[in-house]
Amino acid sequence: MNLAHALELLALPAGAVAVAALARRLGLSAPLVLVVAGLAASFVPGMPRAELDPEFVLFVFLPPLLFSAAWRSSYYNLRENLRSISFLSVGLVLFTMLVIGYTAHLVVPGLPLPAAFVLGALLAPPDAVAAVSVAQRLGLPRRVVTILVGESLFNDATALTAFRVALAAAVGGGFSLLAGGGRFLYAALAGAAIGLALGPLLQLLRSRLNDPLVETAVPILAPFAAYLAAEAVHASGVIAVVVSGLYLGHRDTGSSALTRLLSRSFWDVLLFILESVVFLLIGLQLPPILDGLSTEQGWPALGWWALAVFLATVAARFLWIFLVALVPELLSHRHRDADDRLDRRNLFVLSWAGMRGVVSLAAAFAIPLSTPGGEPFPNRDLLLFLTFTTVLGTLLVQGATFPALIRRLGIGSDRERYTDMVSEAAAQHAAARAALDRLETAVEADDSVDGEVVARLRQLAEHRTLKAWERLGGGTGPEGKEVPTATYRRLRREMLAAEREVFIRFRNERRIDDEVLERVLHELDLEEALLSRD
Repeated sequence: MNLAHALELLALPAGAVAVAALARRLGLSAPLVLVVAGLAASFVPGMPRAELDPEFVLFVFLPPLLFSAAWRSSYYNLRENLRSISFLSVGLVLFTMLVIGYTAHLVVPGLPLPAAFVLGALLAPPDAVAAVSVAQRLGLPRRVVTILVGESLFNDATALTAFRVALAAAVGGGFSLLAGGGRFLYAALAGAAIGLALGPLLQLLRSRLNDPLVETAVPILAPFAAYLAAEAVHASGVIAVVVSGLYLGHRDTGSSALTRLLSRSFWDVLLFILESVVFLLIGLQLPPILDGLSTEQGWPALGWWALAVFLATVAARFLWIFLVALVPELLSHRHRDADDRLDRRNLFVLSWAGMRGVVSLAAAFAIPLSTPGGEPFPNRDLLLFLTFTTVLGTLLVQGATFPALIRRLGIGSDRERYTDMVSEAAAQHAAARAALDRLETAVEADDSVDGEVVARLRQLAEHRTLKAWERLGGGTGPEGKEVPTATYRRLRREMLAAEREVFIRFRNERRIDDEVLERVLHELDLEEALLSRD
């Protein structure tokens, strides 16, 4: 590998991180800024072509992104919303495939129906990365966020299986509804079985290691192992990754504190880099797609087809979500009066959160150039173009307006956030009482314990309880005065800063070694991280 090629490989992640960092600093949506930056960069003369390699995206990018989302998801919340998630991740995907397929077949002259269904399968699964990040930042109700996350975890499995079935029909392999349904059931059940088998094995391995660094490394390899194992037997690698991630994430409470700190930091950095690169890559795909596109029909016709497919994609989601939510209400008073049903505003937000992403583009590039008979695949370049324009349209139109829509509808979850804080304070109070009881038991068993140590531990437990309750007041008491715990955090941070300065000065004067500095700074950083928690 020469230096120029190495610099080209480095330029993509470095540029993506730089653009994402700028977007975060300016308070903008990083995915949207990255897509626009990729589009702009694609027109720069001499810019190297960055055509998506479908295998690279599906084997390198997809597993860790899905695994991390599953790892951080609540198993209980997903289980409680399983019905809604299933309707979206399976029913909506298949419905969208049919709507887009028939729309494309009707508006594009000469586009065979099997090829149109290939396009429908490509555009069926939304990528909720951008939507979820906005939803969490603006405080959408937890149930809406859970449904979006759950949909994004499982819809790729449905869409990729449907894509393979539609592709087989398009290249002359024939189509059978029974065979397609059987293939989907096998892929889902076998993928889930592999995930359930791998999860406990990896958890057992982690529990025997007793080394935070090695324990953190195990989940790094888990998504790739699950995906490859499932794909090797033609099962769903997506479901295998998600199931193993859910299992390991749910059991992570048994890990050591240092292991959890390391894991969280690692996944935060990895996801930031991967998501930045993915969205930048989307914008960079325009030149290779346009190179192979035939413009014999003219740009007005291509624009009309792209608009029709985009509108069909958006309309299918609205139609399905409102029908699934409202029809049971019309038929049954029990559904109409249910406490857990989503109101119209939340349904509208769910419907608008249908941004497409890199999985659609990667699968589109996996369309073969020719059929088994040696004939060119029908309208392959047009399918790539329509996939790209729809992905771009959903990101720029829906993604750009999503935050404003949430604010306009006024569906932030301030009440839910307040309830969480009250619940946390109550739990902190109960935990502190349990800690004090355990302390008293230990002191009674060992009468040689220093009384000052016991008093300090009691004070720490009481401080933790007060900190949780006083957070309900936003850190201020009556007449805007700073509450004691807020004062404690502020003054302790100043003390930590002074300690840090001394340690660094001693290192610079060569009075302590760098290894000593690293160790003590780590301890100070852990304490400051706890103090910085709002």
